[in-house]
Amino acid sequence: MKKITNREQFWPLFWTQFLGAFNDNFFKNALIILITFRSVSLLGLNTEQLVAMCGGIFILPFFIFSAVAGQISDRFEKSKLVRLIKISELCIMSVAVVGFLTNSPSFLLLVLFLMGAQSAFFAPIKYSYLPQLMNEAELVSANAVFQMGTFIAILLGTSLGGIAVALDGYGEYLASTGVIFFAALGIVASRYVQAVPNFPDVKVSLDPMRPTIEMIRLLSRNRSVFLSILGMTWFWFFGSAILSTLPIFGKEYLGGNEHVITLFLTLFSIGVGAGSMLCDRLSGNQLEIGLVPLGSLGMTIASIDLFIASFSIMVPELQDGNDGMGISQFLSQSFAWRIALDLFFLSLSAGLFMLPLMTLIQERSNSNEVARIIAGNNIMGALGMVASAVLLMVLFEVGLTIPQIFLLYGVLNLVVGVYIFLIIPEFTLRFCVWTLSKILYRVRYEGKDFIPSEGAAVLACNHVTFVDWLIIQSTSRRPIRFIMHYRFMHIPFSGWLFKLADVIPIAPKKENPEILMKALQEAEDTLNRGELLCIFPEGTLSPDGEIGIFRPGVERIIEKTGAPVIPIALSGMWKSLFSRNPIPLWRRFPGKFLGHVRLHVGNRIPAESVSTEDLRAEVERMLAEADSKRLS
Repeated sequence: MKKITNREQFWPLFWTQFLGAFNDNFFKNALIILITFRSVSLLGLNTEQLVAMCGGIFILPFFIFSAVAGQISDRFEKSKLVRLIKISELCIMSVAVVGFLTNSPSFLLLVLFLMGAQSAFFAPIKYSYLPQLMNEAELVSANAVFQMGTFIAILLGTSLGGIAVALDGYGEYLASTGVIFFAALGIVASRYVQAVPNFPDVKVSLDPMRPTIEMIRLLSRNRSVFLSILGMTWFWFFGSAILSTLPIFGKEYLGGNEHVITLFLTLFSIGVGAGSMLCDRLSGNQLEIGLVPLGSLGMTIASIDLFIASFSIMVPELQDGNDGMGISQFLSQSFAWRIALDLFFLSLSAGLFMLPLMTLIQERSNSNEVARIIAGNNIMGALGMVASAVLLMVLFEVGLTIPQIFLLYGVLNLVVGVYIFLIIPEFTLRFCVWTLSKILYRVRYEGKDFIPSEGAAVLACNHVTFVDWLIIQSTSRRPIRFIMHYRFMHIPFSGWLFKLADVIPIAPKKENPEILMKALQEAEDTLNRGELLCIFPEGTLSPDGEIGIFRPGVERIIEKTGAPVIPIALSGMWKSLFSRNPIPLWRRFPGKFLGHVRLHVGNRIPAESVSTEDLRAEVERMLAEADSKRLS
């Protein structure tokens, strides 16, 4: 994990969040164990119905309060709101003590609703606080640590809450002491949360319909954010189904007792947290949405393999009175490790899928709207969980088994993943970029910070291979639009990828003046919109690995826009599979396929100082410098 520089601001919020998630799940599982093992009934509902209703009661406040909570989070100073919410948690848990000590399920269900409401108000605060606190290079790391901590807190809270209330004679006293103690610790942690700017112009409406409508408008304004929220909704739809079916799968299909179920939940929680940390590790210093397809594919593979593994399950006969295999007996079975690894790999892949989406939502939302957009994400996630629960009920009704449900959700995940990546080309492109720059090549970067985080600029690079553009794209958090020879668009597969990336085709004037004029106009429009544009001034791939003559296209492009030019030198690609090197392919593989590449980004050159000759000389100088470093 990369170092978080604002540690004195980050860790108080982290521990406040950790203790809140712990206490939520400590109380919730204590309540569920109390209902389950004391055969509690209420309003004519039996034990099973009450347990199912607990999930609905906790989720309901997210539908009612999230939109208003988002407005409040943007409108008022967040550190004060955090402290008020933690004080309210202590008050709510005081009511919980009354419920535990009087054995009143109605009191405890009221507390569950209030805890859901408190969480609905806290969620948009914490996730909108992070992008205000962290710079772009640290945001992925901060989210990864947050997610890891949250799932550990959920795991510990769920385990200890169940253990505390199940102790005969004084379980209610332990549960009561626990919820008050951890709420008080949360208040202490919240005292150290520091202030960040708020947006007093945001209006707060207590009518839940009006902010909900405004929130829908905000979500639909930014297409990439909206589609990322849909991806997060699918994450909760998929994840809640897996978690809901694990207890039945562990007991009825694997013959395990409650300790085996706890093992599964532990693997799932640790896996999602580990996936988040792995995402941070693989991302480098920037948001890497190219990991989303990788995570989606892993979720599908693990789900389908759980179905396949079910055919090899051979549960041993248990003695009378034995409620099921314990952990040690379960792990001694031949099928156990495959099931456990599938569950861990599924949850790890879910972490890879989810973390980049959440970071994208934070990064690409306007700073004065982040909390409301996070609130909208919470509502959509709650809808996803409810829809998943309804679908599960239907699937059970028609007679599907748990392994068949794993298969169905795996196939659905594959279909949804393909659909998402077709309608959002950026995900597909970033996956190709990440694969090329992190796996197939070991790219070393110099001067990445010279690529501006906002505003128009023209990137000018030497041209060695068909995949230069993907290597260049890996340097930037922002999408880059490329200008390439129009004949490249007709290359199988690569042409499809170029069209997906919205590449601007160009041709020499003597070859096709119409394409040339159209390309220049499109390039001008791109820069006028404040976007990044990349051109290969040589106009063709290098035939010998040396830098060729630069054509005057760069000067024509910046003539009207005044955009600065950033020189880029790419070395180490000449002997790769994608160049025009005359060495036979079998002699270039795999050494140069998995070789070192150096990409050097130079200082920006103002438009009025750009000349074709000087630009070529600067790129040539950077190439010579890269070669000298490689040799040394």
